[in-house]
Parts: sequence; C-alpha cells; structure tokens
Amino acid sequence: MKVCVFGLWHLGSVTAACLADAGCDVAGLDEGEEVIDALNQGHAPLFEPGLDDLIRKGIDAGHLRFFTKAAEAVKHASVLWVGFDTPVSEDDRADVNYVVARVEKLLPLLEPETLVIVSSQLPVGSVRALEQRCGRQDISFAALPENLRLGKAIEVFTKPDRIVAGVRSDNDRVRISKMLAPLTERIEWMSVESAEMTKHAINAFLATSVVFINEIATICEEVGADAKEVERGLKSESRIGPRAYLSPGAAFAGGTLARDIAFLGELSAKAGRESPLLASVKTSNDLHKGWTRRKLQMLLGDLRDRRVGVWGLTYKAGTDTLRRSSAVELCRWLHDQGAHVVAHDPAVRSLPPELQSIIKLQSSPADAADKVDALVVATEWPMYRDVEFGTFVGLTVVDANRFLRAKLEGHAAVRYVTIGKGAT
Repeated sequence: MKVCVFGLWHLGSVTAACLADAGCDVAGLDEGEEVIDALNQGHAPLFEPGLDDLIRKGIDAGHLRFFTKAAEAVKHASVLWVGFDTPVSEDDRADVNYVVARVEKLLPLLEPETLVIVSSQLPVGSVRALEQRCGRQDISFAALPENLRLGKAIEVFTKPDRIVAGVRSDNDRVRISKMLAPLTERIEWMSVESAEMTKHAINAFLATSVVFINEIATICEEVGADAKEVERGLKSESRIGPRAYLSPGAAFAGGTLARDIAFLGELSAKAGRESPLLASVKTSNDLHKGWTRRKLQMLLGDLRDRRVGVWGLTYKAGTDTLRRSSAVELCRWLHDQGAHVVAHDPAVRSLPPELQSIIKLQSSPADAADKVDALVVATEWPMYRDVEFGTFVGLTVVDANRFLRAKLEGHAAVRYVTIGKGAT
C-alpha cells in the first residue's frame, strides 16, 4: 500500500517513518526544501528519540522517500495521510486554514479512490468541510486524530493503547485495518465527527484534571496538607483509579491541551451555548502559571540583581524545541524583574538570538546551580537526578513537579519548595 504523508514536522515525520517501518511504501511530502533535504539525509526536522534512526532505516529499505513536488508524491498513492502540526498562536488559537488550504490545493491531484486520512489537530467538522469543498465523489475521507507525545512519539504510534478512527464506509474501515494491522488491532471505530470530538474531549478532560489537582494543591500549601498524599487518596478510590491524570505540579503548557479547550469554547459560542466548566479551565491554568513566580518573590523578595538558576529550557524532556516552553517564559519574566538568569539544558547547545541577552547558558547543571539565590527545576531531564547537592549548602530549590523529591525532600543542606506542600 502506497501512502503519501503530507506535512513533515513532528506529527508527519513520525507518521511517515513508522508507517514505512510497518511495511507501507511511504512518500513524504512537504513544501519546505530544507526540511526535505534534511529528511533525505536521515535527519528529522526536530529532535525525537529514535526518529532519525527510523527514518534512515526506511530510506535504506526503500520504503521511505521524500518530495517537495506534490504530483510525484501522490502518484499511485491509495492513501493521503494529512500530518501537519496545526500552528497555534500565543493565545492558543489554531490556524486551521493553514492546514485546510494546503489540503484543498492537493485534492485535484489525487488518484481515483484515494482515501484521505486527517490526523492534524483541527476542530470537529473540518473533515466534513473538506468533503464539501472537494468537488470529487471518487475519493473518501476519514479521521484518525493524532495521539503522539513529544519524547515518546514512536512508542505511542507503534504500540498504541488503541486508535480512534472515524470512517464513512465499511470499505474505508477495511483499508485502514489492513494498513494498521502490523501496529494494532485495537481500533475504536466511530463516525468521523465522533472521532474529531473524541480528541477534543480527551484533551479537555486531561486539562480539567490538571487544573483541578493544582487548585487542590495550592489549598494544601495553606492548610498543612501534602498534595501528593491527597493524590494517593484520590487514586486509590475505585471510581477514580491509579492512572488518573492527577499529579500536583506546574500548569500545562505548549498549546496542545489549551488548543482543544479553545476549540470547544468556540464551538459552544457558535451554537449559542454556555460551557462554564470548560471556560474556567484556561482561567485557572493561567493563574497557576504564576506559581513559580509568586514563590520566588515570596522567598527572595525583590528579584532585582538576584541570580536565579534554571534547569531545563525545552518544552519537555526528550525534545529540543523551545517554542511555547514555560521555562523560557519564566526566564523572560525573571529578566524583566531585573534578575540575572543562568540556565542549563542538555538539548540546547546555543540560544536563539532573542534569548541571548536574557539567559546565560551554562555547560553543566552544576554551573547553573553555582552561587545562585534560587534554582528552578523547569524541565525534567533525568540527568538532573544524578547531581549531588552536598556542595550547595543553603540553596533554595523550587521544583513544581517534585521531580527531585526522593533526593531533596528532607535534605539537610537544601531548602526544597514544591507545589502542594510547605518548604522543607
């Protein structure tokens, strides 16, 4: 089966490499010549563990090729897999037209009987809108909402809990089953609109869970309770369960969860309905983003000329992207307060020009913790658990997610501050 994957950033490049590894004949298509040149050399456009190796494996096996010319990429393809990462603005609004316009432009080039699978992060109703604008009755559409996570994308794609698939016909169901058979047989079949809505509902539920436990945690700090113990009490309740998305810590960031909250808010407003619970999620999360800032001000007072160390700058561990990183936002704020910011991140070899006057990048975690008034654990790289703190007597460590709890809670030489519990 020949599959053309359209859009080759994170979602698309992972999809293309994994499908090729599963035995499909994959043509990757993207407008960016630099992106395609790098992919043809076996280099993904961003860091994802194992992705470069998987791309090179597909190329060497002859199952994976990359193109900038659409006509070459879609020739003889029976499936067009739309894998654009939908751009999201700083206020969590998705640029839906960025994806839709590119797909519309490609539709006339498709072979008869092509199945168009949409995995990009788009609001419910987008697939139907594409069908209506298509003007062709000889191609069909399906929705397989993306479910990847930065740093674990290959594992999630190749060993999914299940795949949510929205289809219009039994024939499309058969084609998708055949294509995904090497990966899983656990497919939840539903209508296209239900599949699109499921993606929104999952992210909205996760976002609500995050803000719920963080509100509980901030109250715990004031009354002498330990939010991690409360978490244990919640998860041992049979109606909630041990895998519930309840862990006191930092606010969610990056745009993924917030994007779907925004989608649902827009859909509610368009229908003339109110959704007060969903509307409150963003408000609560935005307020919680200030927790580290408030703690630093409480601990240090005026931040002017204070030296603050930051461990981790990327959006999350296992990636090298700085976009929408809460750590970078914190560094900008500290700089605006007059603080001197020193930072370390194992995936950041150099800073972009706009951050070079804000952050002084250090070559090691120890250098970023040396002679600072406070150290913030911002991105949870495993290497930070190996640092010995014996030489940092009197250091204040602010660790929202309790990443270093086992090492620092009760440590004689360090003041340890975390969400949901008083300083130790």
